[in-house]
Amino acid sequence: MARSVQPTPISRPPVLSQFNADTVRLVLDLKTDVKPQSFTLAPVAEYKHRLVVDLYPANGQQEDPLLTLLEDYNKGKLEQPAPQVKPKKNSSSRPIIVMLDPGHGGEDPGAIGPSGTREKDVVLRIGKQLRRLIDAERNMRAFMTREEDVFIPLGVRVAKARRLNADLFISIHADAVLNRSARGSSVFALSEKGATSVFARATAQSQNNADLIGGVKIGSKDRYLAHTLLDLTQTATINDSLKLGKTVLNQVGSLNRLHKGQVEQAGFAVLKAPDIPSILVETAFISNPEEEQRLIDSEFQQQMANAIFSGVKSYFSQGAALAARA
Repeated sequence: MARSVQPTPISRPPVLSQFNADTVRLVLDLKTDVKPQSFTLAPVAEYKHRLVVDLYPANGQQEDPLLTLLEDYNKGKLEQPAPQVKPKKNSSSRPIIVMLDPGHGGEDPGAIGPSGTREKDVVLRIGKQLRRLIDAERNMRAFMTREEDVFIPLGVRVAKARRLNADLFISIHADAVLNRSARGSSVFALSEKGATSVFARATAQSQNNADLIGGVKIGSKDRYLAHTLLDLTQTATINDSLKLGKTVLNQVGSLNRLHKGQVEQAGFAVLKAPDIPSILVETAFISNPEEEQRLIDSEFQQQMANAIFSGVKSYFSQGAALAARA
């Protein structure tokens, strides 16, 4: 697969030809000079062996800040703010910033329901509904890691939240397992000490595979694990994440039955911001035929957004995280 991080570097479609008996040649006709990077990926999900080709501008200039983040992430040079040891002190004029993360996207469809519903489409709609609710609040503002059908690496999703100094991070998904009778909603937070259940561990592994499905080379060490995951900052953040998760779980439970009655924990890569309370919401099982039909219903999507929003408001009304705000 050839993946370009420059908006339009290719002037004509790639040409694939048999160079000789043992070699296949891929020719790319480019408009500008580039610095190419290529690597191979082992089979994962529905993809077999892949060759990934990233094309970066030779002059190093990027028009889209997200593309710069993607380039830095792939090169292992993702610069991030130092973790905030103390709670953020916000002026009364600064709104509460919530980063919404509709899971998957682009070449990563996420789970696919029995009738062909793609997780990436459903969660994006719920995310947009939730953004509208948050933006309607005078003292709140929502941003999204993706607003369209594009692939974004997990590390870039976290980086976008940290660069905006977000107060909360909410990743939105739709669960799937082989057993089609499994149903219900779940909420997850990060764990320092391993998964709280086999289900939580499997869910985290499935979500963490998104980078491999999307064609990202995973070669660098976890930038947060080495120096922040075990310190007091991360511990306090996880505690706040659990409080947020509980309020959201309570509200979601009034809309849909719960798969688990408590907030589960595991090593989700997308929840590793060391200083932002972060949760992952599995809205329902897209692998369950009945819940798949609910997920594609616009009324249910709005109700799910309402439930998550109510949980967020309840969290702040308890003064769980921003006690320094007033």
